[in-house]
Amino acid sequence: MSDPSPHSASRPGWKSPRAGNGADGGSDNGSDSSLPEVYRSVHVPDGGKWLRRFLAFAGPGYMISVGYMDPGNWATDIAGGSRFGYTLLAVILLSNLMAILLQALSVRLGIATGFDLAQACRAHYSKPVNFALWVACELAIIACDLAEVIGTAIALQLLFGIPLIAGALITAFDAFLLLILMNKGFRFLEAFVISLLIVIAVCFTVQIVAAAPPLAAVLRGFVPSPEIVTNREALYVAIGIIGATVMPHNLYLHSSIVQTRAYPHSDAGRRDAIRWATIDSTLALMLALFINAAILIVAASTFHDAGYTNVTEIGEAFRLLSPLLGVGIASTLFALALLASGLNSTVTATLAGQIVMEGFLRLRIPAWARRLITRGIAIVPVVVVTAIYGDKGTTNLLLLSQVILSMQLPFAVIPLVRFVSDKRKMGAFVIPWWVKVLAWVVASVIVSLNVKLLVDTVTG
Repeated sequence: MSDPSPHSASRPGWKSPRAGNGADGGSDNGSDSSLPEVYRSVHVPDGGKWLRRFLAFAGPGYMISVGYMDPGNWATDIAGGSRFGYTLLAVILLSNLMAILLQALSVRLGIATGFDLAQACRAHYSKPVNFALWVACELAIIACDLAEVIGTAIALQLLFGIPLIAGALITAFDAFLLLILMNKGFRFLEAFVISLLIVIAVCFTVQIVAAAPPLAAVLRGFVPSPEIVTNREALYVAIGIIGATVMPHNLYLHSSIVQTRAYPHSDAGRRDAIRWATIDSTLALMLALFINAAILIVAASTFHDAGYTNVTEIGEAFRLLSPLLGVGIASTLFALALLASGLNSTVTATLAGQIVMEGFLRLRIPAWARRLITRGIAIVPVVVVTAIYGDKGTTNLLLLSQVILSMQLPFAVIPLVRFVSDKRKMGAFVIPWWVKVLAWVVASVIVSLNVKLLVDTVTG
């Protein structure tokens, strides 16, 4: 972990985000690095078989894939499948391709510069701008935490009959989950996340087999249909799917955790690390594509094909699954996957919160304290809304959390694309012109659709 690691603050395109550490802003000992407690803690073999190098870099991609299948995405996928059948599978595919590109850019920034996205913002923007970006990002993390609390509370209610308020309060105890896992090493943390992802994948594989959707209809669903644009309701749900896909905190998270690998800090070493880390994230996001598509396919084949075209709530889907599929365990598997999704999202959101606070403010507080504060802020509105409006209120609260995430997304995507497009900041690792054009197109589409989703939600 003590391997010298010169930061890119000494490059002409960057100013130092680390006051008091010398003229170049880097201490070269990892203490000012992103997540210093696990910085360069994972050994990368020199040469050898490709499989060993692939496995050394495998892990971070699966951690960020969690954000693409968190409880906030479930409602939109269920609504899309029950209302429009397989039509919106093309939208899930498109949004996933966008996510693959943005996460690849996040990998490139972290490995090429030695900065995570929050540190890069601190090294580029003024203090007022950085403070505004930090506030926006913290709001997004709280909104993400809100979705996790609701999702986990609903899962506990469905599995064990625990009231929503009690379930929300129970989620406070997972504040210590990340602390326990981190103490065992970053590889153990990655293994925990991957294990829960496997649980989710197995649960939905069983449900797809039970649903037995028509293969031809599923394949046609991945081909864009004019109905997505001409049908106003379909367009609105499509916007919701795209708007809820790219999680802003994932861009901060990914640019940091790729630096847990002890790759050589030469141009050749960084180039090799970027290649393997990009492969890792691409494969992981293909798993996320499978999960999101599986949710929509199960909803389409189970609800839409049976005439239930207005299923929009997670609890309603749980109650209908087993009777319609004729498989008693189907609803239980659905709720188990939701619980695994909520627990996984808790881990990654906590890490993202630490990265954002340290990157923007250079402020470090104990992980358990930060976790309790963030989780407490998320639990209070869930308890209050549930007490006043009942279970229906949590559905609206879940929608609100996605709107808040949509509001923050431009503040993460635009700086990321701007940094990796700047040759002064990236040097030899600047993205090619065609990738730059594609990245700005993707950023424009995502931001425009999120703005429309926000306006439509506010105006009813």
